Order: sequence, then structure tokens, then C-alpha cells
Amino acid sequence: MSILSMTKTLFKSIVHGPYTQLYPIKPRENFERTRGSIENDIEACIFCGLCVRRCPTSALKIEKAEKLWSIERMQCIQCGYCVEVCPKKCLHMRNEYTTPDTIKVKDEYVDARVSDN
Repeated sequence: MSILSMTKTLFKSIVHGPYTQLYPIKPRENFERTRGSIENDIEACIFCGLCVRRCPTSALKIEKAEKLWSIERMQCIQCGYCVEVCPKKCLHMRNEYTTPDTIKVKDEYVDARVSDN
């Protein structure tokens, strides 16, 4: 009896094809509401500091005098609180995951409108 049951399963698997995706060859598509890495449109930012106060892990830093906005990627938990509270809507969640790494990365955005005078 077990040989017949195993043969039935074998033929079903041959006809149907693989049940899994070929991951390295064909990567899975992200869902529409996937929370990925945070991006800042620095030209629209007014450096109000609401995102820094709302961040639960203190991954964001703002220096108003230098017009500098920075994020430590390893501390960020992609919760999206900073995106929700931004009054100018210059923060966005990309639909892509941050690539895993062993090195702590700190991304800095400097406003180009600031003159060096």
C-alpha cells in the first residue's frame, strides 16, 4: 500500500513542477506596504526635529545650524513613526529592504541650499 501511495505522490510532483520559488534566480517581490529603508527629500526638509523626537530608537539626528540630517541604519527598526509625523512629508519609506551588513552605516543628508560663506 505504501508503494502505491508514494508512486501517486511522485507522479503528481513530476506533472505539477516545483512548489517552491527559485530564490536566488528569481527574487520574491515585496508587498505594496512593505516597510523598507527611510529616505529623506532634503530640499523639502525644514529641520523641525519632530522625526527625531518621535523615533523610539534615537536613530535620527538633526543639526539645524549645519542643515544636516542623519540616520544610523543599524539602529532604525523601520517602524515608520518619523514618516507619519513629518509636517512637510519629506520622509518616505522605500519599498525595499535594507541589505544586511555587519558594519554600522550612518547616512548623512546635507541641504545643498546652505552656502559656505
